[in-house]
Amino acid sequence: MTPRTPGASAARSVADASGAPTAGEPAIPPVPHTMLLVTGPFARLPAGAVAGAVASGLRAGGWPDVDACGLQDALAGPDVDARIRRARAVVIAQRFLTEAALRGSAAFEIATRARQAGVPCFAVTARNGLNAFDARMLDLQLVLEAGTRAALARAGRTFAAVLF
Repeated sequence: MTPRTPGASAARSVADASGAPTAGEPAIPPVPHTMLLVTGPFARLPAGAVAGAVASGLRAGGWPDVDACGLQDALAGPDVDARIRRARAVVIAQRFLTEAALRGSAAFEIATRARQAGVPCFAVTARNGLNAFDARMLDLQLVLEAGTRAALARAGRTFAAVLF
């Protein structure tokens, strides 16, 4: 069986011995290879710098296609749900992750929409104040702490490794 990796043609159908699709068997849909990165500013880093650092880590980890946007911009656009559905995963980068900070926030809404679309959601933060129950309620697959550009890039590589 050929592994399904981003960038590779993952659209395969069930094949007989000759390699032709078996009649009546549906083709397996391709695995999306776009990573949706939704960022906010960190302590001394503007949202663009946070996005750049995490995206560089994702690309270094093998994800060539990163769709980045700001937290507030993501919800303002009419196509946020389509962007989430096109993504292999969503990565939310927010300075603080706490139950109180997330309640009613753009990050909470993005995580909720990703869960509803069946798209895995990850988070990177300078300080994680979520307990395991809170993270599970948001269906966050992995939450990493990172406060510097180098740590954010390492987080991006970790997310890429988890998704391969």
